[in-house]
Amino acid sequence: MANPTDIIPQGTELVAAIGMFDGVHLGHLTLLDAVKREAAARGMASAVFTFKQHPRQVLHPEHEVKMLMSLSDKLQTISQQGIDYIVPLEFTHELSQLSALEFMRMLHTYGVKVLLMGYNHRFGHDRSSSFADYVRWGTELGIDVVKAPEYLGQYAPVSSSIIRNLITAGKVDDALRCMGRPYSLSGHVVHGFRNGTALGFPTANVGEIAPDALIPHNGAYAVMVLLKGKWWQGMVNVGYRPTLSEGKRLSIEVNVFDFEGDVYGDPITLQFIQFLRLEFKMVSFDELRHQLELDRDKARAILKAYSQ
Repeated sequence: MANPTDIIPQGTELVAAIGMFDGVHLGHLTLLDAVKREAAARGMASAVFTFKQHPRQVLHPEHEVKMLMSLSDKLQTISQQGIDYIVPLEFTHELSQLSALEFMRMLHTYGVKVLLMGYNHRFGHDRSSSFADYVRWGTELGIDVVKAPEYLGQYAPVSSSIIRNLITAGKVDDALRCMGRPYSLSGHVVHGFRNGTALGFPTANVGEIAPDALIPHNGAYAVMVLLKGKWWQGMVNVGYRPTLSEGKRLSIEVNVFDFEGDVYGDPITLQFIQFLRLEFKMVSFDELRHQLELDRDKARAILKAYSQ
């Protein structure tokens, strides 16, 4: 673990929150806003302690955990909320064995004077601890433990696991409402099957995606596409291309509207705005071309409304 003063100047007093913050959703934003307001009221700096790995990825690697965002995207998104210091901790087996008191003692070495506890949040090896326990231990250490406000907005309750379930079910528009922004997936343009051009719908094949990134349910989606430093409208198919292939390899192929150019090897980011339809096998290329025309028209209408 890094020396605290390598990250935060010695003597800095902090109002802090701790959590995984995967997806940095509306519930997280409520907590971060409370941290900033509390820090401003007390004349202290704001801080977030988070983890580089999901605890289940370390403690139960046999149960695959898919993430809503990469570590770098998470840190950037938290920073954009105006938090002064972000401390990404290595989640290890040794860290998992710390009691809540021991963990709070570690936070104190970083200069934490006020700890905001998110709604229904627990930490430490003994997760049966009550809020009163945290308050008592904080008093012993010189940390004021404060209960943060619960997110009670239109889309409550919200959690990272709820959002994962929505995306896995293809409900990316509901996930957007819970996160406050679209679910994003990043990779690079790789060689694909090259069937789209013959159909009049050239596609970029998205590959080199992080192995722990969450892939939405198979089907077609209206998406915003970051390519060549600019946002474009488009539609993407996630699935096994039953009409065009033997259906053994998952592909993510995006048709970028009104775009021409060579993008092989370029970085690409998709923002999933709305589900269009399930993937199904069609009897001919003509039927597939007609369906793609319908998909494009529907996607354009969705994305026009979204952009407005």
